[in-house]
Amino acid sequence: MISDGGESGAPIAQQVQSKGELRGRLGLESARVPQRDRHGLLWLARGQLYVSDGTLRFRCAGFIDLEPGDYAIPYQLVTCLILQPGTSLTHDVLRLCASHGTGIIAVGEGGTRFFASAPAGPNESARARRHARLWADESARLATARRMYAIRLGEVFPRADIAVLRGMEGARMKETYKRLAAQYQVAWRGRRYDRDNPEAADLANQAINHVVTAVEATAMIAVAVTGAIAALGFIHEDPARSFTLDITDLFRDTVTLPVAFTAAKEAERRPDENIERIARRLAAKTLRQKKVVLTMIDRIKDLIDGNDPPKRDSEDEVPSCR
Repeated sequence: MISDGGESGAPIAQQVQSKGELRGRLGLESARVPQRDRHGLLWLARGQLYVSDGTLRFRCAGFIDLEPGDYAIPYQLVTCLILQPGTSLTHDVLRLCASHGTGIIAVGEGGTRFFASAPAGPNESARARRHARLWADESARLATARRMYAIRLGEVFPRADIAVLRGMEGARMKETYKRLAAQYQVAWRGRRYDRDNPEAADLANQAINHVVTAVEATAMIAVAVTGAIAALGFIHEDPARSFTLDITDLFRDTVTLPVAFTAAKEAERRPDENIERIARRLAAKTLRQKKVVLTMIDRIKDLIDGNDPPKRDSEDEVPSCR
């Protein structure tokens, strides 16, 4: 039998201390599940989602956001459920969430991998249509690309063409690599990546590759949740996830490279530990602490919905992986 409480038999409302709680409707007033962010994303891990008497429930073994227990989830107030490792669900959960427009996305720890998603965007197509119009109109597409470069370069170049902006960005990034390598005291001999043998690269390049994968996975979450069109990029053009890559690159200076060079330095101090594991763990911690997925969602809304270009993120210190 499924219990409404924990081992003590007391109601969940009495067992779990409130921290950003979601108060549900339809008799779910006692549910206390942390609403992690302002965009309605609920991150779950190490437990089972199931349906009991028409109520979505989560039986959790406990993780960083949630103490062990059996929780009622007021899915009517949740935009999307983000399922991290150790989470399982029944077919009834898919049926219930689909019927109420609640998205489901399966990811790696901390959102560092993107595995699959059920419909996770808004229930109307306005943003997707705006995205398509921006992309289809040549002048609007160029203007949006310039806005993206303005975020990355920290300066607006209203009349520069894309080739010039790409050249400026390439030169700037070479200096950024050198500067961050010196800052984190990591040897740097240039950006090198062999797709056929990625492990042949030095520690810094391997770390960059792993962290890029993690940040791109977070961008995939943001694109899915906002209802944007992943294939319609403004700077990237050919890949099926071009817009996701556009968003990923907006965070290269402020997230990807600081995390990667920190991971490379950690790997130098701990040569017996796998560089991918160090990079992924540090990326997950940084993505969480800096709430990168929320900033990405805001960026996407700014770019597509026509607000003023947002300012670049400040380069906050990357937390230690320990």
